[in-house]
Amino acid sequence: MGRGTLYPPESRTLRDAQTGAEVRQITAHESIHHHPFYYIPAYDDAMRHLVFVSHRTGRPELFLELRDSGQLLQLTEHEELAEFSIAPSHDGRYVYFTDGQGAWRVDTETCEEEQLASFATESMREKGMVAAAMGTTALSYDDQWWAVPVKMGDVARLVVIDICSGASEVIVERDSIGHPEFHPNDSSLLRYAGPYYERMWVVNRDGSGHRLAYAREGNEWIVHETWHPCKRELLTTRWPHGVIGVDVDTGAVRPVCSFNAWHPMVSRDGARMVADTTFPDSGLQVFDPNDGVGAPQLLCLSRSSNEGKHWNTDHCPYDDGPVEVYAPQHTHPHPNFSPDGRYVVFASDQSGWAQVYECRVEI
Repeated sequence: MGRGTLYPPESRTLRDAQTGAEVRQITAHESIHHHPFYYIPAYDDAMRHLVFVSHRTGRPELFLELRDSGQLLQLTEHEELAEFSIAPSHDGRYVYFTDGQGAWRVDTETCEEEQLASFATESMREKGMVAAAMGTTALSYDDQWWAVPVKMGDVARLVVIDICSGASEVIVERDSIGHPEFHPNDSSLLRYAGPYYERMWVVNRDGSGHRLAYAREGNEWIVHETWHPCKRELLTTRWPHGVIGVDVDTGAVRPVCSFNAWHPMVSRDGARMVADTTFPDSGLQVFDPNDGVGAPQLLCLSRSSNEGKHWNTDHCPYDDGPVEVYAPQHTHPHPNFSPDGRYVVFASDQSGWAQVYECRVEI
């Protein structure tokens, strides 16, 4: 089995024990599976396919679920594929990813790979399981620009690649760069994560306007941010106390919710958010990100193991000194809405292996 292999459908439909919501298990092979990171779309805009990573071949490779047939298509046979770097194009034509030293894309029709950039470095990512070490990348919503963090020794660079011309430019150079994201409605504006004590940064695509968007208070743990699609506002977890919204122009801060929203993600229309929870795990919760209350409503249980004991805290644990983190990302649900808002995709290792699931949203 290899690139271009078409596997039979593995999906089965379940009902959540608490809410009765329809949950579809998409993968079933006894190996690790997961979709892209929580703020990166897993579907193309037309929802012809869902993109995920599978370890069924013995290493991480890119796969699609073809939604009309349910079949699973293996897209890649690529050594050292960085599994959380994946960024599906919104038009469905490509999936972008990195490996140890280069930036690539694979054609979803032909499974042909194309290298877009090469970086002269021993390893593009920091060491570890979390934050910048995950190697997440960002594709603009018009599919014209790709932001790729590159670690060059002690220096981190945010490289923006022009998809059409192939030209690339370093727009930020500093100590740590992780989790970049273009604003959904403005491909000239990005945010990224710096070190824990100065987490949220914004920068224009040409490198201008680089600034800290929020100065934390005391030992606040600011983590897991995303753009509000209808505003120039960052929605971020203030763990474990809830989510706040930060206006990147005025600095105004507003409450969004007050429960332990772990990885919160907003729908394309900005009307709803979904978040997983941990310490305690009360399942996947849907809430209003605009009313200043954000009362949670249970969508379904994930029953995932949610590895990461350092999350059992009321402040940023890194302020207490070095933390030995064990938090395999495939054990975290990382829920995200489909483009039409009718489904939430998430991961769960409830069966003993991390699988990809999709819950129908009826609330």
